[in-house]
Order: sequence, then C-alpha cells, then structure tokens
Amino acid sequence: MNIEILAEDKSGAVVVKRMVEAICRKELGEDIPQVEVRPHRGCGKLPDDMKAKPGKFASGLLDLLPAKCRAYENIYGNGDLILAVVMDSDNNDPAQLRAELYAVTSQFAPDIRCVIGLCTEEVEAWLLGDRKALLEAYPEADVDLIDSYQQDSVCGTWELLCKAVCPDTYKSIIEVGYPAIGNYKAKWADNISSHMSPDSNRSPSFLLFANALTAAIKNPAPVKSIHRRSF
Repeated sequence: MNIEILAEDKSGAVVVKRMVEAICRKELGEDIPQVEVRPHRGCGKLPDDMKAKPGKFASGLLDLLPAKCRAYENIYGNGDLILAVVMDSDNNDPAQLRAELYAVTSQFAPDIRCVIGLCTEEVEAWLLGDRKALLEAYPEADVDLIDSYQQDSVCGTWELLCKAVCPDTYKSIIEVGYPAIGNYKAKWADNISSHMSPDSNRSPSFLLFANALTAAIKNPAPVKSIHRRSF
C-alpha cells in the first residue's frame, strides 16, 4: 500500500503527513506504508473543461486535480494506493465541496481509493483541535482565547491562532499579510503538529478525515471492487 496526499500548501502538508503517518501506525503498527505529500500553490479552482490538459501556469490543487487523478489512475489503477486530497474549505460549504471533489476523483480515478479531507475554514482548525499539542508547542499561549474558540467555527481561524500563540506581536504579524504570513503559518504548523495525536483532536473536520482514512486503510477488498465507495 502507498498513500499519496495532495495538499493545498506547505503548511498544511506537514500537518497532514504527520497525522496520516500517526493514523497508519495506530492501525498497522510500525510497518506503515510510504506516505508522500504533494503540496501545491494554493487552492485554485476546478477547470471548466476537466478533461483538458491543464494550462501552462496552472499550479493550484483544484486546477490540477482532474489531470493528477488521471495520472494516478494510469499508474496505480491496478495497484494498492490511497489518494488523499486535503485542503481548506475557506468560505465554501464543506458538504457541497466534498461532494464535488469525490465526483472528480470517481470520474478520473475510478479504480483508486480516494479520501477527501476538508479543514473547516483553514488548517489552523486542526491545530486548534489539539489543545494539549498547542500548549506543549507554545506554553505561553493565551489559554483563555484558545478555550473561547468554538471548534471548527468560521471566525478567521489563522488570525485567532496568531493571537493565541503570539499575544504580544499578533497585530504586527497580521498587518504584514501575505506572502510573509505563510512563513509564520508554516512555523506554527510544524511546531504544533510535532506534538499532535489523532486521538486527542477535537476538530469535527479532522475526525471526519481520520475516520475516512482509517476505513480506507482497513478495507481489505481488492481496489477495483471498492472504487465507488466514499470514505
């Protein structure tokens, strides 16, 4: 078994890789499959013509998703692969976006087990979902603010995490904006995810992804007999 993860960006990639490996160890022991993460330059959008070759400068996850699904189908269609697509839901309706993504993977990678992971609003929701890990990484964080956060609420999640872990400097960090903020987000993701455990996470969107991945890992049926199942 191999696991390929298509992630939206580098900060999300480090979180997802560590969590997927931890879930694999929980289910399979130390002999876990190879896990590869392919970060992209943002979310992008699904192309109008999903059967067409991607444009020359296409680099977002959704821009490339149909073409990448076709490539995985050609290479791994007769093998044992789990393809995970993990991204922020941002302002999209998670249920609708999840259905759209499963429709794409079912159409262009019909013989591959696919798992969709949508971080409600942003990947920082998954970081905030593990309170213990967050405080181990940042023991001086604003506990009151962390405890006031309603899990998986759409509230400006990365800004809230910034305020929590950088209580004295968050205003200047938020004002800097992108692309510089990407470095801060990557640092927070790396530091917090190094302490995270799947069993400690309270984020509903993370648990939905973890349960789907667990089902895909446990399913012993031949790939071609389960490709229409949604994990």
